[in-house]
Amino acid sequence: MRAIRALGAALLMLGLSAAPAAADTPTASPSGDSSVPAQAGTSFRTATQIEQGRRATANGSTGDYFYWSFPADAGQRPTVHATVKLPEQHTTQTWQVDVYDGLRRRQACQWGAQTRTVGTGAASVDLTCVLRTVRAWSEPWANDPLPGTYYIRLTVVSLGDADLGLPVDAEVRVDSKDIGGAAAVDGSLAEPLVPGIAVTSKKDDDDRGAVLSDIEPDDGWSSGWWSDRWVWTGIGAILAALAGIGGYALTRGSGRPSQAPPGV
Repeated sequence: MRAIRALGAALLMLGLSAAPAAADTPTASPSGDSSVPAQAGTSFRTATQIEQGRRATANGSTGDYFYWSFPADAGQRPTVHATVKLPEQHTTQTWQVDVYDGLRRRQACQWGAQTRTVGTGAASVDLTCVLRTVRAWSEPWANDPLPGTYYIRLTVVSLGDADLGLPVDAEVRVDSKDIGGAAAVDGSLAEPLVPGIAVTSKKDDDDRGAVLSDIEPDDGWSSGWWSDRWVWTGIGAILAALAGIGGYALTRGSGRPSQAPPGV
C-alpha cells in the first residue's frame, strides 16, 4: 500500500508540472493600452524599444527603414509579426522584415513569410518571422540566438520609382512561446547581449559613456541553469525507485519456509 500511495503522489506531481507546459501560448497585449509606441527608429542605434506581447506602430514613407528592439530570454521562441498599410494608389511592391541579435547578426527565420510581394490592388502586406529558440549558451563560432536585445528592421526592397516616398503605416508585434526544458543546455552567458543604444556625456567629466538598453523580460534575465528538465529528471528518479521497490516486493517471496529445519 505504501508503494501504491507513493506512486499516486508521484503521478500527481507529474500532472501538476505538466499543466503549465500545456498553457504555453503567446501573451496577448491589453486592449486600449495608451503606452503603445507610435514611432520607429531609423537605425540600430535609434531603434524604438518595445516589449513582447505589445504592438507598436509607426508612420513613414516607402523607402524608409523602420527599426524596433525587444528583449528575448533563453528558452523563448520569438515570433515577429509586421503589417504595412499601403496607399490607395501604388504599383507592385516587395516588403521584408529582418531580425538581428544583440551583436547585429542577422538571424534566420525558421518559418513564416519574411518577404512578400503585393500587387496594385493590395491594401496591406503581412509579414511573419519565427526565430529559432533562444539558447542560454553557444559556441563562439556559432550563429545561435542568445539572450539579449533583438532588432527588427522593416523596409521595402523592391518598388517602382513612382511609389518612392508615398506614406505608409507600419505595425509590429512580438510574441514568444516558452519552449522550456526541451531547449535547455549546459551553460549560460555571463551577461545578456544588451549593447549600448546611444552615447552621452557624463556630468562629472568629459568622458562619454554608453547608455544601455533599459528594457528586459518582466521576470528578469534567467540564470541559465534552471529549467523544468530538473523536474522531469526528479520524477523519473522517483518512478524508477518505486519500480525497483515494487519489483523487489513481487520477487522476494514469503520469506524462510516454516518447514525448513533450523540452521538451513
